[in-house]
Amino acid sequence: MRSMSLAIVHSRALDGLAAPPVTVEVHLANGLPSFTLVGLADTEVKEARERVRAALLTSGLGFPTNKRITVNLAPAALPKESGRFDLPIAIGILAAHGQLDAHHLERFEFAGELSLAGDLRPVPGALAMSLALRRQGISNPQRALVLPEASAREAALVDGWPIHGAAHLLDVVRELTALSQADAPPWPPARPEAIRTPARHGDFAEVKGQAGAKRALEIAAAGGLGVVMVGPPGTGKSMLAQRFVSLLPALDGDEALESAAVLSLSGTFSMQRWGLRVMRAPHHSASSAALVGGGSPPRPGEH
Repeated sequence: MRSMSLAIVHSRALDGLAAPPVTVEVHLANGLPSFTLVGLADTEVKEARERVRAALLTSGLGFPTNKRITVNLAPAALPKESGRFDLPIAIGILAAHGQLDAHHLERFEFAGELSLAGDLRPVPGALAMSLALRRQGISNPQRALVLPEASAREAALVDGWPIHGAAHLLDVVRELTALSQADAPPWPPARPEAIRTPARHGDFAEVKGQAGAKRALEIAAAGGLGVVMVGPPGTGKSMLAQRFVSLLPALDGDEALESAAVLSLSGTFSMQRWGLRVMRAPHHSASSAALVGGGSPPRPGEH
């Protein structure tokens, strides 16, 4: 049986497109006041201690200043990065301190960066999180995802999964408190952004001349082949590459989600590019590592 001084909140890290689950364990104990955060957290995550403290106090919520606070991000072997754990840490402190009912937290997963005033700021990888939830929980849909409003609209593009958005920490606290009231209205789900007509880089029909190159690109597009274009500057290689996209069909639903999820990891996702194949133009001096990406946690390359 869990004591009132221990709360468990669910969240997700980013590991490419995998978005593995993370359990945020918050424990309050007597002793010299401190705020310790463990679990292979990088500098951005450790700085959550100051953001969470200030956000709780400026929002008029109680912060256990006379307690020894220990926050564990499990599993300990998984690297944690960015400010995405600010919101689950704040919710965990409130639950461990008795200001929220910890029993309701099992129904949600939280992610979001907090400002010092308690405002929720978007986090990268919202689509990857919702895709991971759908893949892992399609046979047992039990947890909804709670995100900042902008990230929630992005994550809501994944159909069939409950996503909730909030603009401020107090919005989340208000909705969690209302769960204990039988006559409280349900938490409204987030709505996806309106899908706009994508703007293409250019039309292949605009190319004048270049008969040989155009023929090669048409064959490559029809057969799903790759093309290497070699020539001196100014001969039209980049212009042809930009318009080559217009020969390819629009992405289907799953392909569009996967492409958008990669862009979401790098923070460059835009609904204006929804369903359109991405054309990138890295500098010719870019290294292989810069193009492919990687690192720990893995990040997309040139985006």
